[in-house]
Amino acid sequence: MPLETSAPAVEVESLVKRFGEFVAVNALSFTVAPGEVFGFLGPNGAGKSTTIRMLCGLLIPDGGRGSVGGFDIATQAEQIKANIGYMSQRFSLYDDLTVEENLDLYAGIYGVPADIRPARKARAVGMAGLERHRRSLARDLAGGWKQRLALGCAVLHAPRILFLDEPTSGVDPLSRRRFWDLIAEFAADGVTVFVTTHYMDEAEYCDRLALIYHGDMIAHGPPARLKADHAGNLHELRCERLEEALELFSGWPEARDPALFGATIHFTPAGDTPAATLVAKLRAAGIDDAAITPIRPTLEDVFVELIEADNRSRARNGAV
Repeated sequence: MPLETSAPAVEVESLVKRFGEFVAVNALSFTVAPGEVFGFLGPNGAGKSTTIRMLCGLLIPDGGRGSVGGFDIATQAEQIKANIGYMSQRFSLYDDLTVEENLDLYAGIYGVPADIRPARKARAVGMAGLERHRRSLARDLAGGWKQRLALGCAVLHAPRILFLDEPTSGVDPLSRRRFWDLIAEFAADGVTVFVTTHYMDEAEYCDRLALIYHGDMIAHGPPARLKADHAGNLHELRCERLEEALELFSGWPEARDPALFGATIHFTPAGDTPAATLVAKLRAAGIDDAAITPIRPTLEDVFVELIEADNRSRARNGAV
């Protein structure tokens, strides 16, 4: 049965996954529209890969419900697998096969008809820029090229929904940028792309984000809105004795969520506290070169603020 294009590409309601007493995914609910680049952003161990494996029919959920392309993730796993592209976190192709042999193998696995297989392979090779590497063994490819090969294999059957689990982990910045250019090309063709990442800069390329921490969704929305809704009054402190200033800020209620960012401290003044008040307090404490200015928040700032708030909530509630 073909995928229903008018319905959400992915729909999840109160999804739960446990491993013994450990709750890896805690009642997640969200939808992904057709043609959307939807990002799952969070640190390692947050529950991103577990969620994506449930959506791909590789893990059975312990609670809630979900559908991918109109197929139920609990009862129609094989239909889901046949209609999606999936690229796992680790390189999962065959090291002892060449680029072309890997493409041939996956074309057969995905049931690509023989009469269109050469065209599909040529498109995958061109898309990934692998023309000069067709006869190279997969194990001899650099990390970025391996990821491109994995993506080429995942899209041989022209899926309308593509799941990418940490696709740029461990590759160089240039390869990461090129990979996201490919994601944008797929989205422009109407392919839904569900991608997990822990790189904050990559998350800026997504249409919408879900921020995941300890298996919970702590925020979701377009990147611009997340930055406007959170860390909107962000300020930056510059001084020579940065660690001493951070220790002071951590004990002052006027400075919320102070955190080191390179050679600066990012924080949010509490209430209507003027920057001049904090500068005066720092100078009274012996930090004479303190300079505070308002800045535009990044997604990293947003995530730090939300994680700090979540940690405070867990501490109040006695959560581990």
